[in-house]
Amino acid sequence: MTSLRGAATEAIATADLDRKTALAQEAATRWFERRISLRSPLDPKLSDRPGRPEKPELVPPTAVKRRSLHSVKGRIALLHAIAHIELNAVDLALDIVARYASEPVPHSFFDGWMQVAFEEAKHFRLVRDRLRAMGADYGDLPAHDGLWQAAHQTRNDLTARLAVVPLILEARGLDVTPSLQAKMRETGDLESAAVLDVIYNDEKGHVAIGAKWFRFLCAREKKDPAETFKQLVRINFRGPLKPPFNDLARAEAGLTPSFYRSLTAVSQS
Repeated sequence: MTSLRGAATEAIATADLDRKTALAQEAATRWFERRISLRSPLDPKLSDRPGRPEKPELVPPTAVKRRSLHSVKGRIALLHAIAHIELNAVDLALDIVARYASEPVPHSFFDGWMQVAFEEAKHFRLVRDRLRAMGADYGDLPAHDGLWQAAHQTRNDLTARLAVVPLILEARGLDVTPSLQAKMRETGDLESAAVLDVIYNDEKGHVAIGAKWFRFLCAREKKDPAETFKQLVRINFRGPLKPPFNDLARAEAGLTPSFYRSLTAVSQS
């Protein structure tokens, strides 16, 4: 590894998912120990799309079927969708590091995002292991490409990237995961519920890292964070934000209702 940017770029580009997650975690470990530099003239060019295996087939979001969690097939479908989200989250965290390695931000910015990359790699492995224990694997079902498209839209604006990825997409996970955990327990699938517990607790930290640096950039430019968030979301994100919101978990992560309430489909009283 020549540098953090080089290692992150290489991890994004690889289609071997075991290698991708291993590289992400190795780069994070070396960076935390300050054994590699932030960037190098030898770094490869950052690709527009992450490396992916031949499967899963990528389809429009509307083509991904929803199934009842009361069947094994339904739980496999949910876990497959979560695995796909976590895989994209690995590449998104690495992309923030690689793409913005020349931004004038403190080194602790990269500490935060490599912590996210490390944990997202852990999440992907946990979900994939659970799928395999249920007789399935990642790639068995179609998946959609919406997450990467949302990130690609903000590739030239770090503040917009932070608004869309951690503060919308990851925050959405805080809203929906508690009910999924409860449903898994209802069906007796305690192993899958335990995996969701790990993801949920880590994701609070990921949203907090996003909120911290979003506020940092707004303060540096003397902009109001909540108003800036609304402006960037209207420009860079299609459609309204969907309630119900997990206000408590969002607030713990530094995302207060003043950010998102006015962006919902129906104004909340």
